[in-house]
Amino acid sequence: MITVNIHEAKTQLSKLVEQAVRGEAFVIAKAGKPLVKVAGLDAPTAPRRVGFLEGQIVVPKDFDRMGEAEIAALFGLGE
Repeated sequence: MITVNIHEAKTQLSKLVEQAVRGEAFVIAKAGKPLVKVAGLDAPTAPRRVGFLEGQIVVPKDFDRMGEAEIAALFGLGE
């Protein structure tokens, strides 16, 4: 893992960030004293898509009331 001083990190930030994204973490130091470690995130590359199952599943009209009696019984209600 490489160590760079703050001035170098400021002037070459884009290059250093690209290296971190590729998995090459680095340390930023001030006067030779390590301050922070910079590493890429393990974030998904593709965003989650809302509605991608549209037309493939059916949600019952009463889905928000399904199991209502069983839940009420568990809490001792509605008897």
